[in-house]
Amino acid sequence: MLEKFCNSTFWNSSLLDSPEADLPLCFEQTVLVWIPLGFLWLLAPWQLLHVYRSRTKRSSITKLYLAKQVLVGLLLILAAIELAFVLIEDSGQGTVPAVRYTNPSLYLGTWLLVLLIQHSRRWCVQKDSWFLSLFWILSILCGTFQFQTLIRMLLKGDNSSLAYSCLFFICYAFQILILVLSAFSEKGSSNNPSLTASFLSKITFSWYDSIVLKGYKKPLTLEDVWDVDEQSKTKMLVSKFETHMAGELLKARQALQRRQQKAQRNSGTRLHELNKNQSQSQDVLVLEEAKKKKKKSGTAEDFPKSWLVKTLFKTFYIILLKSFLLKLLHDALMFLNPQLLKLLISFANERDSYVWTGYLYSILFFVVALLQSICLQYYFQLCFTLGVNVRTTIMASVYKKALNLSNRARKLYTVGETVNLMSVDAQKLMDVTSFIHLLWSNLLQIVLSIYFLWIELGPSVFAGVGVMLLLIPVNGIIATKNKAIQAKNMNQKDKRLKTMNEILNGIKILKYFAWEPSFKNQVSDIRKKELKNLLTFGQLQSLIVFLLYLTPVMVSVITFSVYVLVDSNNVLDAKKAFTSITLFNILRFPLSMFPMMISSLLQATVSKERLEKYLGGDDLDTSAIRQDSNFDKVVQFSKASFTWDQETEPTIRDVNLDIMPGQLVAVVGTVGSGKSSLMSAMLGEMENVHGHITIKGMIAYVPQQSWIQNGTIKDNILFGSELDEKRYQQVLEACALLQDLEVLPGGDLAEIGEKGINLSGGQKQRISLARATYQNADIYILDDPLSAVDAHVGKHIFDKVLGPNGLLKSKTRILVTHSIHFLPQVDEIVVLENGTISEKGSYHALLAKKGLFAKNLKTFVKQAGPEGEATVNEDSGEEDDYGLMTSVEEVPQDVAPLTMNRENSLHRTLSHRSSSRRLKTLKNSLRTQTVNTPKEEKELVKGQKLIEKEFVQTGKVKFSIYLKYLQAVGWCSIFFIIFAYVTSFVALIGSNVWLSVWTSDSKTFNASNYPASQRDMRIGVYGALGLVQGLAVLVANVLSIYGFNHASNILHKQLLNNILRAPMSFFDTTPIGRIVNRFAGDISTVDDTLPMSLRSWILCFLGIVSTLFMICLATPAFIIIIIPLGIIYVSVQIFYVATSRQLRRLDSVTRSPLYSFFSETVSGLPVIRAFQHQERFLKHSEVLIDTNQKCVYSWIISNRWLAVRLELVGNLIVFFASLMIVIYKTNLSGDTVGFVLSNALNITQTLNWLVRMTSEIETNIVAVERINEYINVENEAPWVTEKRPPAGWPSKGEIQFNNYQVRYRPELDLVLKGITCDIRSQEKIGVVGRTGAGKSSLTNSLFRILEASGGQILIDGVDIASIGLHDLREKLTIIPQDPILFSGSLRVNLDPFNNYSDEEVWKALELVHLKSFVANLQHGLSHELTEAGDNLSIGQKQLLCLARALLRKSKILIMDEATAAVDLETDQLIQITIRKEFSHCTAITIAHRLHTIMDSDKVMVLDNGKIVEFGSPEELLAQPGPFYFMAKEAGIESVNSTAL
Repeated sequence: MLEKFCNSTFWNSSLLDSPEADLPLCFEQTVLVWIPLGFLWLLAPWQLLHVYRSRTKRSSITKLYLAKQVLVGLLLILAAIELAFVLIEDSGQGTVPAVRYTNPSLYLGTWLLVLLIQHSRRWCVQKDSWFLSLFWILSILCGTFQFQTLIRMLLKGDNSSLAYSCLFFICYAFQILILVLSAFSEKGSSNNPSLTASFLSKITFSWYDSIVLKGYKKPLTLEDVWDVDEQSKTKMLVSKFETHMAGELLKARQALQRRQQKAQRNSGTRLHELNKNQSQSQDVLVLEEAKKKKKKSGTAEDFPKSWLVKTLFKTFYIILLKSFLLKLLHDALMFLNPQLLKLLISFANERDSYVWTGYLYSILFFVVALLQSICLQYYFQLCFTLGVNVRTTIMASVYKKALNLSNRARKLYTVGETVNLMSVDAQKLMDVTSFIHLLWSNLLQIVLSIYFLWIELGPSVFAGVGVMLLLIPVNGIIATKNKAIQAKNMNQKDKRLKTMNEILNGIKILKYFAWEPSFKNQVSDIRKKELKNLLTFGQLQSLIVFLLYLTPVMVSVITFSVYVLVDSNNVLDAKKAFTSITLFNILRFPLSMFPMMISSLLQATVSKERLEKYLGGDDLDTSAIRQDSNFDKVVQFSKASFTWDQETEPTIRDVNLDIMPGQLVAVVGTVGSGKSSLMSAMLGEMENVHGHITIKGMIAYVPQQSWIQNGTIKDNILFGSELDEKRYQQVLEACALLQDLEVLPGGDLAEIGEKGINLSGGQKQRISLARATYQNADIYILDDPLSAVDAHVGKHIFDKVLGPNGLLKSKTRILVTHSIHFLPQVDEIVVLENGTISEKGSYHALLAKKGLFAKNLKTFVKQAGPEGEATVNEDSGEEDDYGLMTSVEEVPQDVAPLTMNRENSLHRTLSHRSSSRRLKTLKNSLRTQTVNTPKEEKELVKGQKLIEKEFVQTGKVKFSIYLKYLQAVGWCSIFFIIFAYVTSFVALIGSNVWLSVWTSDSKTFNASNYPASQRDMRIGVYGALGLVQGLAVLVANVLSIYGFNHASNILHKQLLNNILRAPMSFFDTTPIGRIVNRFAGDISTVDDTLPMSLRSWILCFLGIVSTLFMICLATPAFIIIIIPLGIIYVSVQIFYVATSRQLRRLDSVTRSPLYSFFSETVSGLPVIRAFQHQERFLKHSEVLIDTNQKCVYSWIISNRWLAVRLELVGNLIVFFASLMIVIYKTNLSGDTVGFVLSNALNITQTLNWLVRMTSEIETNIVAVERINEYINVENEAPWVTEKRPPAGWPSKGEIQFNNYQVRYRPELDLVLKGITCDIRSQEKIGVVGRTGAGKSSLTNSLFRILEASGGQILIDGVDIASIGLHDLREKLTIIPQDPILFSGSLRVNLDPFNNYSDEEVWKALELVHLKSFVANLQHGLSHELTEAGDNLSIGQKQLLCLARALLRKSKILIMDEATAAVDLETDQLIQITIRKEFSHCTAITIAHRLHTIMDSDKVMVLDNGKIVEFGSPEELLAQPGPFYFMAKEAGIESVNSTAL
């Protein structure tokens, strides 16, 4: 039929059986033409339909589009010309075969279709269609045959079809041109070129070239990296994920309920009664709860399980499907290699085979390898994209969950643990999704290789396979052991980071008390356990590697031995041996991946469970808080009881309370009476027991401990609202922030550090208040906002903001306060006792009632005025925190010197007029300032920037860093490690050479006369070489484990030592997150990842060297080819490493802000929820995640870019090796061929790994670089010096300042400008002065937190600068302003070094009135405190800090007066204790309230770093000076008028 169709023979196999083979023309003109056309016509309708459905707006016409259309137009014309020719030629005689009509007509239709498709692509983002590119490639490939046939005919002088041939050649050339054109990508509108890349550019990742070039020329920045496409944006991913999650989680929760019901039926239920008459304070409740927790933790908590994987699968199944198909194709192609190898060996063995078959095999080798590479790389690309998407989804979901997590669930996680979920666990899931297909692909590869081996060697295969199967359970056992160790290690790591976090948060206290060694030992102990676990882990790991190495060797030894021994007719020849070895090599990969897969799967299951528990946790249940806009009252508590934890007694009990619109309600009560809890209940932060709260309107909230974000002051106040300049200025003025802004560098654009580290407590409070005031809410919940500010500022704020005439006078205000003197001005007072309301009413009503309130008040207010009615001096000295001493921790380095111009009383009296004028001008200047800067960045004021940008290393990692690491490993171990590895590779080459000698036996002997001794010797030596190889690897691995472990030990030790010795200024300018990052991420890289990379690198490097060595042994000419390929290889690597390294750095730099933002959010949750700003924070986190995501994504592409290019080099090596063999066929035998090629086939993967490992090492060594950066941080003075102070120093406690000067940093001004004074033994000194006068600098100088710039301080005649820091600090005691505690037992918090007996500790507790409280705890002194002592109230923490000071019994006491958070009763107790217990000391009190220092021996008044007055209170009150005016303002006329 077809013969008729083209009038010539269709198929003739004899044509192929000749040295010059060819195909018949008819076959070429029919089948080979129709294949590409069929492909096009079949797929075109789908394509057009797809374009029609997903069309976007039409793009403009480009040159590239025109060129393509013109060329296809020309093809159309050529087809028409050809048809015309045929018609002219065939003048109706029917001589022309039908094929000459049909083909041009088919082409006419096809070119029209192509024109249409190319035109339709203008509506697509991606202009180039993948299937058109494939059509062109197919068409050209099929055309080649006809092309060479026609050329041969013309060369033979057959000119019968000259016109047809010429037309065909022109057509062919045009098609090649179009293919070349379609390789170029159109420039799209979006800046992400991957969207518009052409098909060819996509599969080779050429669109990425531009970034690689850029990265090579200069280090990449964030701007250079493209955004991810819309589909991978966080928002899209999470919304998809959440729709699926809702359904799955529901099912999981139902399953959980069923489980619980079953459990309940089994165990019977016990009722938990509320004991009504036990009125316990909140603190006892907290402790009870802790006991319960201990009991409960015995039974593991149940949570919704196994929904996460299903949800992720439903979200990402399309990517999974695509990658599945690619992997399948790749695996199938993989098994073509051994078959081709077999053909090549038999080609080499048969002397009379045609050369063209050899060339054909070589080309096939290359094509198969190329297709394999493309499939594999595209598969990897999809897998890693999937991994990143999963990580992004998890991170975003964890963040979103954190915003809505219930308080009870939140208590289960510290901030550190939550950040871990986001960083570590998300990463683990990402790793596992990248490998997920290997699960089935490994099995497939194993089954196929066994099948092909069976064909080669028959049943003897099972001997080998049996060995493999035996090893799987062994590996499994080791892997599970490893999992247990891993879990243990995660716990150790969590513990270590928790301790580190606390150390860094309380570093101030550690320095004051010289406690660093104790905490250093705590961390070191945990670290020791961690390293011990790592060693065990490493040893088990190396056992696994040893087994892996032995497996292929043992398997081939056993298989070949069995094969030869089973039947004397079996002779091992080259074809069998090397095909089998290639198959064994294929087998080796899935088997080696198995343990890795298992371990990463196990890690991922741990992470999966942790995430399921967190994401499946309860959300905040605010159903008890009802919003009602038509309600007459603003807030109404109806029989409301709330608790922090359902298992404990309610903290708020049966509260009934109505609050009317516009009222100012004060909530008062003793420490721990539940005032803050009442506020939290209104915000919905507590768990409802019964009753409800009805609320009408929006809430603004000021927490007791202010929460400040890292950002400018302005950002903190606006809190995401629009800027209304007039209101903003009003708020600043009302909150008394104008003076602060005047002295803060940069005004309201000054940057605030993490947690507001560079602001004083009062400033933080006022900014927090300003934030609430600026938001136009209906209800203001104010939790003790006046505690941290001085009296006159407090008064100012009360008058301007909270009071009857303040900014908020029309709003409802609920104020928790300890300040009695504002109470007469409030509308209603609510007195709380033990979580219930004991009385409520107006000030006068309550006084008349003579209840609890009146009783308390009478105790504390001096009776004055004739009527005997207690009148409160409106500014009575009660809370006169004069000039707010900024707690040392908060003195910012830059702010302190710029004296805060809070007008002190002297100025206020002398220049009342001028000051008000100055305020106005300041306001105006602020206003003009904000108007005049149209977004241009103002020059930064010196000191405005506090937190320095994290230093991103650029360029190559310095060689010294490598040396530092290797030195830490130890040169001796390194030598032995390398020696052992080299031995193993020598053995490998040996066994390969031996095998080719063994197979050449098959030529000399035939099966009947093969001597047994010869056979046994072959098997024996082969086995021995294999064993040596395995043992050498084992030795090398074990050695390296010890070496690397030693290294990580040394690095951590140095890092820890150095961080603890860093000066305070380092901690002020470095965010805690950044330091913790070194201890978390970087140390863990040095522990786990770096050693793995180094080991793999050595293995790969030696593997490649040995392979090339073996190829060159066989065909020396190959050296010529190695050189150019080597150059390509190295240059690709150089380009790549520069880009990849920088992308990895960008990744870690964009990751830090993500985590710090996250931990910031978690600590500020109540505020964010109260203002209902969850959405805004979510959006911000999405932006941060996307920024990080684009770096990771780019890094993945860079890896693929590299891999495609390297595999090309590898494939070329295989291609040239096989070409050499064909060319030098005459002097080679089959065994050499097998020997060379079975090794060459291995090289592609190894080459790839080598570069990957090089870049891995480069990126991981960055961890060492970052650790090293902090190991080299400048230290403070030594802790102990040669010169020790005399024993019993200081015995008297005399302090002398001689012209003492100090500054915060070299570039700033002096803070103390030459202070000279003598303080005699046992004198009590009060220090006053407004903020910024240098009070705190004085204490910091005594402790040498600040070192002198001039002058000296002598204590008992010893210059403090001449002795070690610890010798000095251990002898001084400070009671700091902020109570800082650490998690651990109460006892450790009081006495970390165990220097005191239990009696002494109890005595100290008794003196601070905590004895009964501690005695009632279940565990007494060993009662565990939570992170930062959060299970105590602030008052109790304050008392513990006092007990800490009592224990030390030093001669010199410095008190940073901090009684603001304590109710007046406790305050009284503290004052009495201090007077009695510290009577033998020299005491320096930094006063905020004058009445506390009126009984001092002397008062020192500081102003602007100088002593203005120094004398006894009587003297100073007698003469009108600064002190006199301060006292007058505080209502103190004479010294004894303060007697309480």
